[in-house]
Amino acid sequence: MEPFRVHILGCGSALPTLRHYSSAQLVELRGKVFMVDCGEGTQMQLRRSRVHFSKVSCVFISHLHGDHCFGLIGMISTFGLLGRTSPLHVFANGALEDLLQRLMKAFCRDLGYEVVFHPLEADRQQTVFEDRSLTVETIPLSHRLPTCGFLFREKPSLPHIRREMIDFYGIPTSQIQNIKNGADWTTEDGTLVENARLVMPAEPPRSYAYCSDTCYLPELHERISGVTTLYHESTYGEDNIHLAEKYNHSTARQAAMVARDAGARQLILGHYSSRYDDEEVLLREAQEVFPNTVLASELSIFDV
Repeated sequence: MEPFRVHILGCGSALPTLRHYSSAQLVELRGKVFMVDCGEGTQMQLRRSRVHFSKVSCVFISHLHGDHCFGLIGMISTFGLLGRTSPLHVFANGALEDLLQRLMKAFCRDLGYEVVFHPLEADRQQTVFEDRSLTVETIPLSHRLPTCGFLFREKPSLPHIRREMIDFYGIPTSQIQNIKNGADWTTEDGTLVENARLVMPAEPPRSYAYCSDTCYLPELHERISGVTTLYHESTYGEDNIHLAEKYNHSTARQAAMVARDAGARQLILGHYSSRYDDEEVLLREAQEVFPNTVLASELSIFDV
């Protein structure tokens, strides 16, 4: 099975601390690397992650609060200094495009590569990226300004060849791809060997949902139903639910309710308020509702 991993670069909220960087992640799938949010300090964390800068092909920005995008212009500049030539695709609210162009004009002259901007509509779920291996959809969220999450869906892979059957019937290598695509095989004496005897089912496709920042949305689980791994903001615990409601954030318990209702396999908590010196209290609250919950931490890696 091809690696499908999430690298946490930063999982703090608006106020950076000595313990947590601002929001940023890498999603790695089938040799491709996508960045989700790009808060202050992201490029330093990217260096520490040992993922090569050139592998990042797209950056998805959930919304235009500084803790999710202040690191973007610095990283774009660094990519240029490192001699990047391949385009960098930036997906974000359209309001960022003009500002980004002005910043690049001021600080990133002779960049050496193209930055391609893709405006997002935060109020509807739509596919914004697709290639042979995956799709990326927006997830409408509810925050203090237009915000969307992102749903990475792996495309179904072809079934696995049963090597012993291929050898038994003497099927040439040139026919392997046809058999993976569903073809039967006919032996020299005219016997039909059905495809089901020649292959084993592929693993079910995996998916990853990134939901930060948002107030609790009881209907959110319907948009991410069956997701394999969910990252959901847990800025506060139930002790500060009044702040969650005031600032349009979620509690750890509410994040767990979304994971439970969506039928997720795993929940990752993140976007912690700086008022918590120990996020274990958030973990305990979430696990009461959804046991398979873990805490994000800088440079941790999760398999989807």
